[in-house]
Amino acid sequence: MALSLDAIVEKLRLAALAYPGAHEDHPWGETVVKVAKKVFIFLGKPGDGGIGFSMKLPASGGVALTLPFCQPTGYGLGKSGWVSATFKRAKDVPVDMVLEWIDESYRAIAPKTMIKALDAGVPPPKPPGKPRRHRSGAS
Repeated sequence: MALSLDAIVEKLRLAALAYPGAHEDHPWGETVVKVAKKVFIFLGKPGDGGIGFSMKLPASGGVALTLPFCQPTGYGLGKSGWVSATFKRAKDVPVDMVLEWIDESYRAIAPKTMIKALDAGVPPPKPPGKPRRHRSGAS
């Protein structure tokens, strides 16, 4: 049975959230997945009833932009390697390719420690806590 557009978005959202340190956020009324406070995928629904995704693709972006459903991401992000893909029908979404793009985008955005953890298959190290401030003159 073929997946619906909503089911595809959910599958991709869950795949993105499975990366070390990934978390969902909703800035500007959009659903995004971030790592270390930086967005690595925008998951959205264009107003015409389709779905769309935007990811940073430093390695495969040039090839992706040759596909009829891709274009440089707006707001100047396209100049930094961000690519947006939009689809009107679920059967047109190349889910496996988009999953590869999510991986590429995560690796382009995530801190090196998280990428090492991903490659090693272990949980990432916890970020260090803020140093405690010592009160001077207190005894």
